[in-house]
Amino acid sequence: MKIQHRETERHVLTIIVDNEAGILAKIAGLFTARGYNIDSLTVADITENHAVSRITIVTNGPPAVIDQIHAQLERLVPVHKVIDLTEVGPHVERELALIKVAGKGDNRVEALRVAELFRAKVVDTTTQSFVFELTGTPEKIDSFIALMRELGLVEVGRTGVVGMMRGPETA
Repeated sequence: MKIQHRETERHVLTIIVDNEAGILAKIAGLFTARGYNIDSLTVADITENHAVSRITIVTNGPPAVIDQIHAQLERLVPVHKVIDLTEVGPHVERELALIKVAGKGDNRVEALRVAELFRAKVVDTTTQSFVFELTGTPEKIDSFIALMRELGLVEVGRTGVVGMMRGPETA
């Protein structure tokens, strides 16, 4: 029996690298040179001595392309480890967004009500606008933004996905 794969699959890759100048450019260049798209990219220093960083990339592609990306990333010299969180199993994904909504009267009240349902935090307010902070899955943030479009969405800033395996194992 032949296994059917969707044409493209979403994958969350965690890449542990030496924290050195140019590594992000090398990784982005690898994607660009081969025509692979990066849907989300986050980078942060993860060690006390600032020697190692964690890069999280969300990308899409057929299984063969994802395998190729994984193999090519592992060949880069300052890369210590590449983990495809999508393949390893249970993992946690979160993203942070700041969402500015302007409005008066009923729209303002409704924006606050929706924000409360989504557990969004008001981090700035004026008489004409709010800035909400929302943390959650990309789907949760997308849903919140869609509702806010109808209530006076002005601007959105998103951090991109950060992911981690569940359980005691480390990346």
